[in-house]
Amino acid sequence: MSLSAAILHFLVFPGLLFTGVAGLLTSWVDRKVTARVQMRVGPPLLQPFYDIAKLMIKETLVPAGGSIGLFLFAPLLGLAAATLASMILWLALIDPALTFVGDLIVLLYLLVMPALGTVLGSFASRNPLASLGGSREVKLMIAYELPLVLAVLVPVIQTGSIRLADILAAPAAAALPSGILALVVAAVCMQAKLTLVPFDMPEAETELSGGAYIEYSGPPLAMFKLTRAMMLFTMPVFLVVVFLGGAVTGGGWPGFALGAGIWLLLIVVIIVIRNTTPRVRTDQAVKFFWGPVSVAALAACALAWMGW
Repeated sequence: MSLSAAILHFLVFPGLLFTGVAGLLTSWVDRKVTARVQMRVGPPLLQPFYDIAKLMIKETLVPAGGSIGLFLFAPLLGLAAATLASMILWLALIDPALTFVGDLIVLLYLLVMPALGTVLGSFASRNPLASLGGSREVKLMIAYELPLVLAVLVPVIQTGSIRLADILAAPAAAALPSGILALVVAAVCMQAKLTLVPFDMPEAETELSGGAYIEYSGPPLAMFKLTRAMMLFTMPVFLVVVFLGGAVTGGGWPGFALGAGIWLLLIVVIIVIRNTTPRVRTDQAVKFFWGPVSVAALAACALAWMGW
């Protein structure tokens, strides 16, 4: 791939522009359904776009005594990582020849970067509430990353490869009991990675007034919100590719419809959990992910080793 083509992919399709628009539309679905559950009308279709545009023209305020460079770099880190992760996923779906050895590992690293950007930005602001939110984000990352990586190991064990092209060429991991169990584990971890209720402790608006984002305004805050919307769209795509890739790419239009249906189902699960569960404490989240969720992930890996 030439440099100009790579830049075009990153900025337009399937990178920043495509993922940003898709993410904001997905966030609108989340907000609209949530409003209906709460007996409200909900926002118009373009409201997420208006919110981002409004923030982009506002003034950027930097907290006194904070690390200005790191404070402004943090939202760029998350946005760039989410864009690159989405680009790798969609290029693998469009043309598996564009994948590379170890791209699955690269994806896992990239999907950690938005949370890391939140942590760096919160600490750089030197606001006590922001730092508390950042520390909660770190603990949450430590909690859910272990079972998530174990769950992703299941299709790796089944195919014997860490390359997306091989996973997409193989039968769907979720066709076996080990893959189904791993998909459920990954879906639970996804809720925490997106810091949505019941795992929204890092921002906890009723406790920390926004937590890690309390000092952010203007374009940097817009980039954080856009990154979150992009992750809401990209994380379910990641699970579909990893656990249903063979069925999606090898099944023609029915396979594509199956992938879109599973993606929509994951979004519905996210919204339902968000609106029906209370926020848990950080220690409860750590015990939950290092306890039953990690045990389930290990069981899925064991089943995969046995060919189940």
